[in-house]
Amino acid sequence: MAKQYETVIGLEVHVELATKTKIFCSCSTRFGEAPNSHTCPVCTGMPGSLPVLNRQVVEYAAAIGLATNCEITRVCKFDRKNYFYPDNPQNYQISQLYLPIARNGYVEIETGESKKRIRIHEMHMEEDAGKLVHDEWDDTSIVDYNRSGVPLVEIVSEPDMRSAEEVLAYLEKLRMIIQYLGASDCKLQEGSMRADVNLSVRETGSKKLGTRTEMKNLNSFKAIARAIEGERQRQIELIEMGKQVVQETRRWDDNKEYSYAMRSKEDAQDYRYFPEPDLVPVVIDDAWIEKIKSRQPELRDERLQRYKKEYGIPEYDAQILTSSIYMAELFEKAAKICKKPKKVSNWLMVETLRLLKEHEMEPEELKISPENLAKLVELTESGTINSSVAKEVFEKMFEENTEPESYVRKHGLKTVNDEGTLHAVLEKVIADNPQAAADYRAGKEKALGALVGQTMKMMKGKAHPGQVNQQLKEMLR
Repeated sequence: MAKQYETVIGLEVHVELATKTKIFCSCSTRFGEAPNSHTCPVCTGMPGSLPVLNRQVVEYAAAIGLATNCEITRVCKFDRKNYFYPDNPQNYQISQLYLPIARNGYVEIETGESKKRIRIHEMHMEEDAGKLVHDEWDDTSIVDYNRSGVPLVEIVSEPDMRSAEEVLAYLEKLRMIIQYLGASDCKLQEGSMRADVNLSVRETGSKKLGTRTEMKNLNSFKAIARAIEGERQRQIELIEMGKQVVQETRRWDDNKEYSYAMRSKEDAQDYRYFPEPDLVPVVIDDAWIEKIKSRQPELRDERLQRYKKEYGIPEYDAQILTSSIYMAELFEKAAKICKKPKKVSNWLMVETLRLLKEHEMEPEELKISPENLAKLVELTESGTINSSVAKEVFEKMFEENTEPESYVRKHGLKTVNDEGTLHAVLEKVIADNPQAAADYRAGKEKALGALVGQTMKMMKGKAHPGQVNQQLKEMLR
């Protein structure tokens, strides 16, 4: 009988915080600017420069800790983690080792019908490194220090996950909590949320942990799932062949769906940590904790219940709408403007989800403004445009947040409500399709559909299908 194996997974999740300035200086954290345009002597590690802690970083970190059921360390401090790498300008990173800001928390995940707690070992504040850009054509590497000094929290889980499904559920839950708090946008594609996967395998039933590897370069949930499955299979194959799994850091190449070794990583890797001499300890008293708690916004579970009660939305729809703060905010603001929450919900649940799936996009990438979505609902409900035109307009809004009223006006898409014009078109359609007219009069209901289709074609989709149906029936009596 073939041996059965269990996968054991723990995560280190790095989240860039949504502060306007860096953790120890006043440089901007804005993403996508010209390389090395947001730098100063502090974040480029110039001799004699001194760090000054950004208070908002502590508040965001504490808020995340509270929302993930962690114990907040009342006196926490920073340490220097020494290592030498081109994107690390000081040759050390200011981080937290001995007294991190939060410990011993958990988040509850759901996979299928079952619930499970994933424990959080600790969460610490630190500064991000710069970004190396490798030019394979010139065989050179260049460095952009805009990201150097951007504030991070690193959330370290216990090895409680057993599958890619559990890992993704954990990451989704973390992302949702942090986005609802407004502490980060958690955009994996921009690197503001990154996950390193620590994975080992062992025989099912064994209590002894296997040798783990750490996988980096994972910038989408799909890549994480593929990397977990790929590394699991690689380790099982090594064990089956009687070979040793080497403890190392591996880089995942999502295009090739293969990981390769970057460096060995022994347990005793020595970063020569010592207390950061230029920063005083951070004292978080009860009053500060209560102030942070009082500012905690409505989180997903509370909003879910409110949507069902306040808007009469079904459980499934409310689950989808609240699964992303971006979707929830779009729904709520648009519903407030047009006072038609169920209609807004329908557009988000059907057309928006379809287009997001087709374009392989996340809700946070939506361009549609609540004002334009509310206008589209009003145009449709008033009969100014019909449903097929509304879908055309919505696709334009999805692409570039087109203003619906001006688009309808510019392209002449307004529904024709002139009864005289419609009557004349219907007479021509009946005259041009005598067989379909005769079939309908003989009791063949389907024949009416052909006549409606011809009418809509002649009117270039600008008639109201319900009105066309009704008038045709009256004229064919």
